[in-house]
Amino acid sequence: MMDKTFNPAAVEARVSAAWEEGEAFRAGRPERAGAEPFSIVIPPPNVTGSLHMGHALNNTIQDILVRFERMRGRDVLWQPGTDHAGIATQMVVERKLMETQQPGRRELGREEFLRRVWAWKEESGGTIIGQLKRLGASCDWSRERFTMDEGLSRAVLKTFVDLHAQGLIYRDKRLVNWDPKFQTAISDLEVQQIEVKGNLWHFDYPVVDEAGAETGAVITVATTRPETMLGDTAVAVHPDDERYRDLVGQRVRLPLVNRLIPIVADAYSEPEKGTGAVKITPAHDFNDFEVGRRNGCRPINVLDPEARIQIAGNADFLEGAAPEAAALALDGLDRFEARKAVVALMEERGRLRLVEPNTHAVPHGDRSGVVIEPYLTDQWYVNVKPLAERALQAVRDGKTRFVPDNYEKIFFQWLENIEPWCVSRQLWWGHQIPVWYDGEGGIFVAESEAEALAQAKAKHGADVALTRDPDVLDTWFSSALWPFSTLGWPDKTPELARFYPTNTLVTGKDIIFFWVARMMMMGLHLTDQAPFDTVYLHTLVRDEKGAKMSKSKGNVVDPVDLIDRFGADALRFTLAALAAPGRDIKLGPQRVEGYRNFATKLWNAARFAEMNGCELKADFRPDAVRETLNAWALTEAAKAVAEVAQAITVYRFNDAAAAAYRFVWNVFCDWYLELAKPVLQGEGVDPAARAETQATIAFLIDQIAKLLHPFMPFLTEELWAIKGQALPTSRGLLALESWPELSAYQNAQAEAEIGWLVDLISEIRSARSETNVPAGAQVPLVLVAADASVRTRVERWSETLTRLARLSEIGFAETAPKNAVQLLVRGSVAALPLEGIVDLAAEVARLKKEAGKARAEIGKIEGKLGNADFLARAPEEVVDEQRERRDAEAARLAKIEEALARLSDA
Repeated sequence: MMDKTFNPAAVEARVSAAWEEGEAFRAGRPERAGAEPFSIVIPPPNVTGSLHMGHALNNTIQDILVRFERMRGRDVLWQPGTDHAGIATQMVVERKLMETQQPGRRELGREEFLRRVWAWKEESGGTIIGQLKRLGASCDWSRERFTMDEGLSRAVLKTFVDLHAQGLIYRDKRLVNWDPKFQTAISDLEVQQIEVKGNLWHFDYPVVDEAGAETGAVITVATTRPETMLGDTAVAVHPDDERYRDLVGQRVRLPLVNRLIPIVADAYSEPEKGTGAVKITPAHDFNDFEVGRRNGCRPINVLDPEARIQIAGNADFLEGAAPEAAALALDGLDRFEARKAVVALMEERGRLRLVEPNTHAVPHGDRSGVVIEPYLTDQWYVNVKPLAERALQAVRDGKTRFVPDNYEKIFFQWLENIEPWCVSRQLWWGHQIPVWYDGEGGIFVAESEAEALAQAKAKHGADVALTRDPDVLDTWFSSALWPFSTLGWPDKTPELARFYPTNTLVTGKDIIFFWVARMMMMGLHLTDQAPFDTVYLHTLVRDEKGAKMSKSKGNVVDPVDLIDRFGADALRFTLAALAAPGRDIKLGPQRVEGYRNFATKLWNAARFAEMNGCELKADFRPDAVRETLNAWALTEAAKAVAEVAQAITVYRFNDAAAAAYRFVWNVFCDWYLELAKPVLQGEGVDPAARAETQATIAFLIDQIAKLLHPFMPFLTEELWAIKGQALPTSRGLLALESWPELSAYQNAQAEAEIGWLVDLISEIRSARSETNVPAGAQVPLVLVAADASVRTRVERWSETLTRLARLSEIGFAETAPKNAVQLLVRGSVAALPLEGIVDLAAEVARLKKEAGKARAEIGKIEGKLGNADFLARAPEEVVDEQRERRDAEAARLAKIEEALARLSDA
């Protein structure tokens, strides 16, 4: 006997154990040796991480795809693994050392610190894998990989060495995003732009003549970072700005520093912005770096790695300058203290013209929380321009497509304007760069120290001591190799031959540049094949009000908490149902609770079937059913299976979930079981009809389990096991069963009859609701000018019609009675005479009043949405809320107008 209630916690543990014991998710199963492969690589979550809602959405979508394809008979590999996550992991371990009052990283030394990181990784780094299993992710866990596994590390070293040999990796002094707290370069992805209230300081720079004497003229520049003026090497004005045309080519004396710097013409300067003249500090601003390069202005770095003013021993700063003592005294000051000091000094000298309040975006490290500095350092770069062209061509040629396709344009824009990729990080945790230096600064790039020593000996003619570059590679460098390094590349393994290129990449839209593009570039360059044929980019999961989730707001929804409360199936189905292409998901506990109720509904339906003798029959033949109701149910099931399969195939997961939900809840539970009750429970029923109905219901519960399995794997696997107990022989896991094939069981005649019945009852219920007929009132039904087929249907289903539509009687007439609401159902006309039951005139007046209110509300919202100022200033979630309110009011208005149309016929 089935349990009275569905207990997700108990079922999930039991089902997970069964999957593991049966190796249900293992790729390369012997019985599928000849099957077409289907492979997906998991976007490797950080080893530091725990399951957040983005992971839950991403992995639910992947799991729907792989379970669906596994059921369609393909040899599926869902490759799992985790990322070493360089800076994030190093930060976690350093914090752990500090909290336990142990020596810090630098006190421990590199070797001991890395030993501690590996120990931490082994102890608690696999948290997220356990949580993914709780979600139901059907990865081939026997193939789990880590980006610093021996094999993957070998792939990283080979790639670096080969790219260097090809001239695509080189060392250069350029600006990077520098994190002064962690003292490392970081990627654009790790930078957050935060609005900060600050000031815009206007400084006067004196113009000098050819001999360097001040002329009395000044040029005014505006800056939000006064401390960087110490590194100014030019002032730029727009070539067409009449105010400064005569000054171009002249020089100014940089206050405090007394360096003479040129006034250059460059289109970067915007005449209408600020004073129209901008200070150029190539070593401390990305735009200024480009301006300086165009105009031959050297970069001067005035900050040290901890973002303190660096003057002592700074030959670049001192060259061509005679700094004031006050300027030299700034040495060693923190950048923000230096800012105050520079402003004070400029004011003392009468060089501060104006201070304006100014709110502007300031880059912050997403993990350190400190302000990021554009910083001039020696770093390793990849020239990705030629690699990017191949990636662009692969998309242009259709070898890889994006879903939704509007992301192709974004992909093109970024790759067409791509800059060199800084791949070195000043960290200890990660893949150490395979570069060694001799005492003369000679560089030796090799996969091992032995090879580097051999290269050095060949160059010098004798053994020489080498020092390895202390930097490690950007985490994205190893992640870029993920689709093929996990399969054994650079070795030509059987797995690589069978499962690469992969099929679909499912990932978030926010890493299209940082991961997707780099996998495309590396895959094409190193394997000569695009790493995947489709990139499905999902949107963000927001809170129920549409706000972005953040710890600071306190609105983070924890997926593990939702799994504990409602079960993994409910969370998964919720995410699928809300995953409309291009639209962010608004998620709250109430939505998940709603789909928990869906699971309960199915469980209760299965218990109802059990209590009414609906057991699987090994000899049941769906194509031989005689009862119209059963033929209709099979027809509806066939339609649902086709709709779900088609929607998954085109990555419309919300449509797939909606089709499955509609069939299970509306068609099977609400209509089929309700219509079948008289057959199952009535007296004097034909035994053959009852037996056929029982067998059909049991068969359809099996098909529902298959249909819902990609979305709700735990519940469906449990139902499959329970219902299979009635069969004479045991059967295997649902996860390895075939996708339902019901297309042969469609019956147009049955659909016409039962579909008409269902539509008629639905229309009567809608009309009653819309015209405020009291719930308990019974109303007459008149079929107007009914033909023989309609009369036959009414006769056959009169008892059901009367019971489910709450009718007092059913009659026939050639014309509709007066004061009756008319219904058009599949070409036939029905009427509900409501005189004496509803005050029709009052109802029309009420509905017209409601329609007026709805139109006014729609107009009010349209006014807001048509206001450019509102759209520019309002938060995204507020704009979305207004659009949703407008759509809801429009839907309500349509219902009101439909009711008015019915009453106007009365």
